[in-house]
Amino acid sequence: MPSFDIVSKVDSQTLENAVNTAKKELATRYDLRDTKGGLELDKKGNTIQLSSENSMRIKALEDILLTRIVKQGIDGTALDFTAEEQPSGALVKKTIKVRAGVDKDAGRKIIKTIKDSKLKVEAQMQDDQIRVTAKKIDDLQAVIALLRRSDNGQPLQFVNMKS
Repeated sequence: MPSFDIVSKVDSQTLENAVNTAKKELATRYDLRDTKGGLELDKKGNTIQLSSENSMRIKALEDILLTRIVKQGIDGTALDFTAEEQPSGALVKKTIKVRAGVDKDAGRKIIKTIKDSKLKVEAQMQDDQIRVTAKKIDDLQAVIALLRRSDNGQPLQFVNMKS
């Protein structure tokens, strides 16, 4: 039976390159030259730590980071900017989470979108991915087209296409 998997992942090397490029830009920008703090990538925790003197500079760091990530070919929705800024002594810190895997809420939303389309496919959640099976490959391709058109709140990749 033909099937494919829906996943959401970010290439760690590309992400590291984007963060390093953002660090270089931070060092060369005139308006941010004497800024204390900066950007730090935590690969194990899948987070990016921003720190600076005030909220305005944190926003500037977010803009630099987002620009560099998009230029590296990573979808901007892979970053979760919803966390609040936290004062830490003389600095303000913000932790940005990098979305990896399809979480339960997004998975339910994707499965609901697939079921509402009335296509003859079956979708089921497996850990942090969704497996979609059908009798015809054309139905699977229709699901891929449907999900590319819809807004899911995170980048999706379609892997392991088997016929």
